[in-house]
Amino acid sequence: MGPGLNSRKARGALRTSASISLQMLLVLLATWVTLWLLGKAWPVIWPVVIALLLTTLTWPPARFLRRHRWPPALAATLVTLLFLVVAIGTLVGIAVPVGAKSGVLADQVVAGIAELRDWAAGPPLNISDDQANEYLNTAVDKLQASVGSIATATLNGVGSFFNGLVNTIIALFLMFFFLKDGPRFLPWLSRQLPGRLAADVPAVAGRSWDALGSFVRSQALVGMIDAVLIGIGLFVLGVDLWLPLAVLTFVTAFVPIVGALFAGFVAVVITFVTNGGTDALIVLAIIVAVQQLEGNVLQPMVQSRGLGLHAGVVLLAVTLGSSLYGIVGALLAVPVAAMLAVFWNYLREQLADRPAVVPEPRAESVSVD
Repeated sequence: MGPGLNSRKARGALRTSASISLQMLLVLLATWVTLWLLGKAWPVIWPVVIALLLTTLTWPPARFLRRHRWPPALAATLVTLLFLVVAIGTLVGIAVPVGAKSGVLADQVVAGIAELRDWAAGPPLNISDDQANEYLNTAVDKLQASVGSIATATLNGVGSFFNGLVNTIIALFLMFFFLKDGPRFLPWLSRQLPGRLAADVPAVAGRSWDALGSFVRSQALVGMIDAVLIGIGLFVLGVDLWLPLAVLTFVTAFVPIVGALFAGFVAVVITFVTNGGTDALIVLAIIVAVQQLEGNVLQPMVQSRGLGLHAGVVLLAVTLGSSLYGIVGALLAVPVAAMLAVFWNYLREQLADRPAVVPEPRAESVSVD
């Protein structure tokens, strides 16, 4: 028969477990309260987040100008205007070629629908004209029955559009102020905090800023690779609008999941109406292959290297963020994970036992008699 339990050790282990459990519950409660407060203040926080992301893109040229003795206000104004010119120029560069070919595209859409109908009439579907008209009438009836829901969704979409437009304008103004006064923020923050917080909070904020910049740069690199690969595929297939579609792929790469789906859908549709179904299927295969390469290889590898996170952590963070909070969660999952890693590493540095400084042995003097 084995030795019995020591009651004193058992009570000590129970007290320790109860203390750790209570501390964990308090941490979870504090986390829940923090997330609840963030949710309530999200309409104010979201423009700030957009502005920070834009500032990481525009800070390098602003920093260059400031180092060459440009006044901060003038440097921020010039960089903000250049950013607006590039953004508007990109939109015009996408819209003008598409608009110029709108008439040809409309004719080809009609021809593509007729071709699709002829294909459906043959084997293996064998859908006759009467059946096609019946399906069309059924779809029209369902559409008419859903007019109320469609109107509500349209109004919600219009409201979301104007809300996004207002947030974008606010973010642009905030970006200007961040470019102008950003370097003075951490010293100001240090003066406002008492005791040790005056050193800890600015240090964590500075490292988090570096992590956010690494995230945006890595996302731009991944978007550039996607645009180049898909653009090459469209060019080889002879798609007329290959350059605007490649630019669209790069721009939408900054919006996870939905951006890739939208750019891919546009590319497939335009290829279908201009080059036919076979080339459209080839473009679809290219886009799926590139997106798989991006999501499972390029993005985890590039972002893990720039942010100091393991590729598996990046992949899991995007999956968790998108499942919990949709597009916004997918967009912010990686930078939030990087900032949590920054905080954890800083906390470990402060809590780690610093090795004792051992004085170096002095060189013995040798006297020669």
